[in-house]
Amino acid sequence: MYRVGIDVGGTNTDACILDGELKVIHSVKVATTKDVETGVYNALKKVIDESKIDHSLIKYAMLGTTHCTNAIVERKRLNNVAMIRIGKPATTAILPFIDWPEDLREKIELDSILVSGGYEFDGRKINELCKDEVVEFCNRIKDKVESVAISGVFAPVNKQQEEEVAKWVREILGDIPISLSNEIGNIGILERENGAILNSALSQVGKAVSLGFEKALKDLGIDAQIYFSQNDGTLMNLEYTMKYPIFTIGCGITNSIRGASFLSKVKNAIVLDVGGTTSDLGVLYNGFPRESSIPVTIGGVHTNFRMPDVLTIGLAGGTCVKGEKDNIKIGPESVGYRITEDAIIFGGNTLTLSDIVTKLDMAFEDRKSNVENLDKEYCDEVYKKVILKLEDAVDQMKTSQDDVELVLTGGGSIIVPEKLKGISNVIRPPHYTAANAIGAALGQISGDVEKVY
Repeated sequence: MYRVGIDVGGTNTDACILDGELKVIHSVKVATTKDVETGVYNALKKVIDESKIDHSLIKYAMLGTTHCTNAIVERKRLNNVAMIRIGKPATTAILPFIDWPEDLREKIELDSILVSGGYEFDGRKINELCKDEVVEFCNRIKDKVESVAISGVFAPVNKQQEEEVAKWVREILGDIPISLSNEIGNIGILERENGAILNSALSQVGKAVSLGFEKALKDLGIDAQIYFSQNDGTLMNLEYTMKYPIFTIGCGITNSIRGASFLSKVKNAIVLDVGGTTSDLGVLYNGFPRESSIPVTIGGVHTNFRMPDVLTIGLAGGTCVKGEKDNIKIGPESVGYRITEDAIIFGGNTLTLSDIVTKLDMAFEDRKSNVENLDKEYCDEVYKKVILKLEDAVDQMKTSQDDVELVLTGGGSIIVPEKLKGISNVIRPPHYTAANAIGAALGQISGDVEKVY
C-alpha cells in the first residue's frame, strides 16, 4: 500500500510517494500550470513512472496547496464579496472591511451592510432580525455579486441568526457561495468577519484546485481516498475543502514544517519554505508547528481562526526585481509558474531572484551564459537587500536573542545563503525540495474546543 502527497505551489508542483511505513520512495518537482489539474497530473504521472510502483496500490492521495495564499498576496483570482453583518445598533461604530489594505479591499468589496440583530456573550438576543433589510440589500446587489459573507455578534455562541439570514439570501440570490463567520473563526467579530470575507473571496480558487485534483487522479486511473491539507497540518475531504478554502491557507508551511521535522529529525528550529512566489517561515517546537496565539494576518488582514505561527513574505525564486541600483524594488510580484518562460536564465526578459543568484554563482551553473549581461555590482546590491529581508523575517519569528537552527525546504531555497545573522546552522535535509508534499502525505487528524468562561 502506498500514499501519495502533492503540494501545488504558485511556481512548482511537488509529488512524493510513501510506503506503508512512511518511507519516502520517490519525489519529483514539475512546473505548476495555470489550470492546476495539468500540473497535478504531470507531477503524479512523473512520480509514478519514475518510481515504477503499481498505481493500483495507491490508497490515499493528499494535496496541499498555496494557491489560496498566493491569490490573496497577489490580489488575483478573487471573487467579489457582499458583506452582511448582523449587529445593528451594537456595532455601528466600526464598519466591515475596516483596516483592510486599500488595494485588497478594492478588489474584494462589492458592498456591505449592517442589519439589525446580534447576541450577548451568553446567547441572549441584542435585537431581532429584520428580513426587509436583508431582502432590500440582496435585490440591490443580485446582478453583480459573486459571493456573500455573513457575520453576527457572538455568532459562535449562537449561530441561529446567521443561518436565518443565509436562508433569506439564498431565496433571492440562489446557489451562491455563502460563508458564515461562526463556521470560520472564533470569538472576536472583526477577525472572524474578516475570515468569512476571505473565505468567500476564495470560492473560485478553492473549487478550481479541488476539482482539478480529483480529475487528475481519475485521468491516471488512481482510485484513492482524497484528502486536502488544512492550516493546522491535518486533513479534510473534497466537499469540505470547496466550502472552506480559507482553511488551506497556511497548509503549505505547516506541511513543510512537518516534512522538515520528519526528514531532518530536528525537533526545534525555524523552518523557511522558499517557493517561486512566496517564502513562508514557521517554527518547529517539539516536533510540531507552533500555533499562533494572536490574530493571524493574511495579506494584511487580521483573522482569528486556528493557524500556525507563520510569516509570509513576497521573496522567492520567481520574485521580480525592478529599479536602478539606487532604487531597487524586490517583489512582491512574481513570475510564478511562468518562471521557465519569463526568467532571464530561461530565455525570458523578466529579471528575477533566480537570475540574480545565478549571476552570483549560487545556482543554475549550466545557465550562467544567459545572465552574462547582468551587472554584478547591481546583483550584489540586490542580494544584500535579500539577506536583510531574510534576516528581518527570521528575527520576527524568534522568541529570544539566542541563535537557532534553520531548516530549509522548497526549491526556491537556492536564494538562501549558508550563513544568516541569528542562525546557528542551516540545514538542507534529504528530499528538502519536496518537504511540503512529504508533510502532506504524513496525514494527521485534529479537533478543537472553544469555551466562554
